[in-house]
Amino acid sequence: MKKDINGIMMQYFEWYLNCNKNLWNTVKKKGEELFRDGITAIWLPPAYKALTGENDVGYAAYDLYDLGEFDQKGSVSTKYGTKEEYLDAIISLQQQGIEVYADIVLNHKMGADELQTIKAVKCSWTDHNVEEGEEHTVLVATKFVFPGRNHKYSDFEWNWTHFSGIDYDFRKKETALFKLKDKTWQMNVDKENGNFDYLMGADLDFANPEVVKECKKWGKWYLETTGVNGFRFDAVKHIESEFIKDFIKTLREKTNEELFSVGEYWSSNINDLQDYISKTEGELSLFDVPLHYNFYHASISNGDFDMSKLLDNTLMKNNPSMAVTFVDNHDTQPGQGLESWVMNWFKEIAYAIILLRQEGYPCVFYGDYYGIVHDDIEPVENLKVLMGLRRDKAYGEQVDYFDDCDIVGFTRLGDDEHNKSGLAVIISDKYEGSKRMYVGRELENKCFVDALGHRNEEIYIDSEGFGNFPVNAGSVSVYIRRD
Repeated sequence: MKKDINGIMMQYFEWYLNCNKNLWNTVKKKGEELFRDGITAIWLPPAYKALTGENDVGYAAYDLYDLGEFDQKGSVSTKYGTKEEYLDAIISLQQQGIEVYADIVLNHKMGADELQTIKAVKCSWTDHNVEEGEEHTVLVATKFVFPGRNHKYSDFEWNWTHFSGIDYDFRKKETALFKLKDKTWQMNVDKENGNFDYLMGADLDFANPEVVKECKKWGKWYLETTGVNGFRFDAVKHIESEFIKDFIKTLREKTNEELFSVGEYWSSNINDLQDYISKTEGELSLFDVPLHYNFYHASISNGDFDMSKLLDNTLMKNNPSMAVTFVDNHDTQPGQGLESWVMNWFKEIAYAIILLRQEGYPCVFYGDYYGIVHDDIEPVENLKVLMGLRRDKAYGEQVDYFDDCDIVGFTRLGDDEHNKSGLAVIISDKYEGSKRMYVGRELENKCFVDALGHRNEEIYIDSEGFGNFPVNAGSVSVYIRRD
């Protein structure tokens, strides 16, 4: 888990970011400002060459050894810059006190250099375990030789034996799910569509020891080359869980470093996430997707969501030490395949939850911090204030008041290590109202005010340590000591 109990991770990109191949240089200059705002770790986008070169967000992975160093896929640079700029940015951020997490895409490869002829059988898209017809000959993009790199760093060349499936036959110009000759889908994957081993592109076969060996070799090279502090693993529900567990363990043993790791297991079902955590023996945290969907559904419910159940069936509540909490990300933003954008009026509420509660490791989204130009989306109101409150005030015992369908809240009682720490959070999804909440007997007659500026009242604490804290309709207020 993270080293800093009140740390904040930031996802430093969004899908439509127009960075002019200059993101690494930009984030290098922003380190001091981000650290001042409370950011202690940054998740950077995939840094290696992908299918469309400098135009690719990075998830259509091509050559994991090309960090913007070789003329491949039409450019030397990636969308975000060159290898030298990437390495410089990592060093600069670390010098500012910010850890750097690399985005790792191991599920698939795309953009093969050559085609290969092989036997394959079609499988049903709705149930990958169901074969349709007999094996037949296909022409598929499975030969990766990376001519621009010319074997530098690794002489490994990928061919069809290293993949289990693919989705296009050049021979018939047909899109379908093809399971390659003598292959079987991995079993320790998500059970959606019968078996969700296959997602996209040329699907890596982790039953092949050559694949496992090369991936571990690359992981060691990547750590030695970049010096990153940890990983964000893409699409782990589609990857053999035993491999992910072993991959992380191996790298930790080789480096003797913590290497904080978080996986993207996209499921709103808490049981799926708990099962994966069990299978990987707690080697990596998971993004709290169920919590995101609770936020999303509350935001579109027109005030009819039962706020007393906002945290139910989430990692934040059920397994907080393994939860990386978030409001939105590059997949949920407007226009993306998993679009489930939390509506603007609820954003401040959602961030108050993930930033000010004691459970989970919060991740702030670039698109919420800076806005999204592509969709004329403004930055989230008071986000930087909430981040500062996490850094300065969100300490001590937590007392919950999730006891009403519309108005809920919680308090943090503060601790001795952080001067005048502690706060009271009150949230409404519908009506204006108030809630009597405990902040500590020792604060009798102390005055509390709303740090977010939504309410102007001065709230004085009674002899029993309680205050009556008001909130606007469909809003959140965070009360802190004025003195």
